Amino acid sequence: QVQLVESGGGSVQSGGSLRLSCAASGNTYITYCMGWFRQAPGQEREGVAVIAENRRTNYADSAKGRFTISQDNTKNMLYLQMNTLKPEDTAMYYCAIGRRSWWASCSMTTSEYNYWGQGTQVTVSS
Repeated sequence: QVQLVESGGGSVQSGGSLRLSCAASGNTYITYCMGWFRQAPGQEREGVAVIAENRRTNYADSAKGRFTISQDNTKNMLYLQMNTLKPEDTAMYYCAIGRRSWWASCSMTTSEYNYWGQGTQVTVSS
């Protein structure tokens, strides 16, 4: 079992920044993918950024150049630094983790992640 708790969401104006945090506890995997996903009302959950335990990252096109995913393994923490936020970034943001096969890279497919946090709301006003 893995528990994930997100924090750091809030309301900002367009162009602003937020830093999301995710605290992980329990029995994590030796090789894994962790990621940030988001879901806006009426839309499907989508991947934003993912990172493996070897620190290889993958970003959605909408996040490239604006968002940075990072992790602190000593603290079991995952972060998402979001800069130059836009109204279309408004969504509930979720942290997730899934087991990674050693030869595989991390994808944005939600079904490959089997533990999820409760989410933190990000609202960007124009």
